[in-house]
Amino acid sequence: MARDLARRLAVARGDEPADVVLRGGTVLSVFTGELVPADVAISGEYVAGVGEGYEGSEIADVSGLILLPGLVDGHMHIESTKLMVDEFARAALPWGTTTVVLDPHEIANVFGLDGVRSILRSADQVPLDYFVMASSCVPASPFESSAATVTADDIARFLAEEPNAIGLAEMMDFPGVVGGADDAIAKIEAATGRQIDGHAPGLSGRALNAYLAAGVRSDHECTTFDEALEKRRLGMWIMIREGSAAKNLEALVPLVRRFGPTNCLLCTDDLEPDHLLEQGHVNDLVRKAVALGVAPADAVVMATLNAARYHRLYEHGAVAPGYLADVVAVPDLASFRPARVWKRGRLVAEDGRALPVPKVKAPDWMRGSVRVRQLSGGDFAIVANGRVRVIGVEAGQIVTKALQDEPGRRNGVAAADPERDLAKMAVVERHKETGRIGLGFVRGFGLQRGALASTHAHDAHNVVVVGVDDDDMAAAANRLREIGGGQVAMADGRVVGEVACPIGGLISDRPVEEVASSVHAIGVAAREQLGATLPSPFMAMSFMALSVVPELKLTDRGLIDVDRFEIVPLEVG
Repeated sequence: MARDLARRLAVARGDEPADVVLRGGTVLSVFTGELVPADVAISGEYVAGVGEGYEGSEIADVSGLILLPGLVDGHMHIESTKLMVDEFARAALPWGTTTVVLDPHEIANVFGLDGVRSILRSADQVPLDYFVMASSCVPASPFESSAATVTADDIARFLAEEPNAIGLAEMMDFPGVVGGADDAIAKIEAATGRQIDGHAPGLSGRALNAYLAAGVRSDHECTTFDEALEKRRLGMWIMIREGSAAKNLEALVPLVRRFGPTNCLLCTDDLEPDHLLEQGHVNDLVRKAVALGVAPADAVVMATLNAARYHRLYEHGAVAPGYLADVVAVPDLASFRPARVWKRGRLVAEDGRALPVPKVKAPDWMRGSVRVRQLSGGDFAIVANGRVRVIGVEAGQIVTKALQDEPGRRNGVAAADPERDLAKMAVVERHKETGRIGLGFVRGFGLQRGALASTHAHDAHNVVVVGVDDDDMAAAANRLREIGGGQVAMADGRVVGEVACPIGGLISDRPVEEVASSVHAIGVAAREQLGATLPSPFMAMSFMALSVVPELKLTDRGLIDVDRFEIVPLEVG
């Protein structure tokens, strides 16, 4: 280390040649917002100097290109991409993403922190920096049935042992934090001295003050300007989210245009692999922010320096001496399509393609996790004689409405009614084969036939099914058991689309191109063969069982009124 530092200083002084010099480009200073014509001298994994006259063993001509820091996703769930760490890197590096901060509570709900450790170990040789926040809510609430439980002691040990574990992941049990519940406080104390991510949709006033007083420092759940402004005024970092299901960028960029980028950063949270492969990653958020009127330098700062500073990754986030040589070369500050990408001083992507990434493999014990008995249509029968509670889904939001309606009737029992966009929903416990099934109704998917089923169901990741035909609902759930988890579209007893995710029922073992193609195809099948009108219906489904996001959700234990934080009956009155 001392020798590396001594050489870096010699390169910075101009006494020794750099390993690589990026020559002829223009550096965007994230500290001033200026575009500065300068060469970048790289020594080992670090930038040694930014200026003129540097010589190097290798000269990379970047004439006509703007050099940005490597992009940082400040909060994401890799399980939502359905990709292993090597395939995610293959897809993300060409878009300029060089660092991600994972909240791995998906895999933790299935395998505990051993699953997270396995993911981290598999990423050791991948040329992309993976950091993780220790999963804080496994399970997310007492109304969810996960396979594992993560305690405060587990969190303390994990943070002490894992060098890439940098903080406490989103504290979704905000009622517990605000109320001073022993378990919530113990987990926060276990992360003393680390960053603590928040998850507090709609939290305001004195309750918000209490949440922040506990040490929570960020939130990615803001959906309105006023909500974000109140939280930012109190010192909270606002993670502006734009993913496949929740899209909050347009609503929140006025905050940046009016007050600047301080305490704001960008994140994807949950992103489908076809979007990642075809449209981009963090660079897509930067591009959209600029198109919405944010100054290019401010947009880049939120995707680099701010994300790094919030997470205390002080060597990331800038093209400057002493920072990691994570550099993205783009032709312009409008499209943000990288021409070349360097990670820790090494070229890792060029002309939209990643250079070879080492292959990794998940251990065999992470397979075979979908434990559900053979189901029949009768398992989805609902006995209800009057009005029922209905989960109301809105495009682009993970919050839902608590609606009421009269269900259809068929053979003496309550039934879906496609003409009124009223579908059935079920959540089937899949970790311990308890046979427990929560049943309810949902509006907003637009299904006209068949059923959709998935083991991507935040956060306990049981089997979630939405359909208008009981037999198809059963067939779809049974198919998930056969393929080890993933997503299935079923119509008239026939599989019309599927994405196999045998690793924990969450992650595929296939190349990103195949996974993206399958995700795209099942989306087309959901629209064209089942009549779904909701964009990204599977991503929307994954939040229907999340019992800590208002207003009404369904788990294997029943309907959850999130505002009251209690189980409520399906029938009203």
